[in-house]
Amino acid sequence: MMSAYAAVYVFVLLAVAFAAATLIAAKLLRPSVSYARKTSTYECGMEAVGTTEARLNIRFYLFALLFVIFDVETLYVYPWAVTAKEIGPLAIAEMAVFLAILFLGLGYAWAKGALVWE
Repeated sequence: MMSAYAAVYVFVLLAVAFAAATLIAAKLLRPSVSYARKTSTYECGMEAVGTTEARLNIRFYLFALLFVIFDVETLYVYPWAVTAKEIGPLAIAEMAVFLAILFLGLGYAWAKGALVWE
């Protein structure tokens, strides 16, 4: 059982070692000269106007969260669609339950007014 995952463990270790090596090399090789323009807030190549601590409407985060939920949902539906024919009716039932829960959540968000932007 463990030998089946040995290749995965080796790849994970290699990935972590590669990431650590590149971060350490970047830290050692980059110039560390600090000046005012380098520490200023970047705003599309222009001078920053006003404070950088802008408050955003909480509904923006709700919309972003709903977008992420439905975007991640696509990650689950696509592999299901590829293998649904092989798995059979059980796969269709499982996807029906998954989509029912998802749309129940969407309906709840809609009923609570999360999708209304005023």
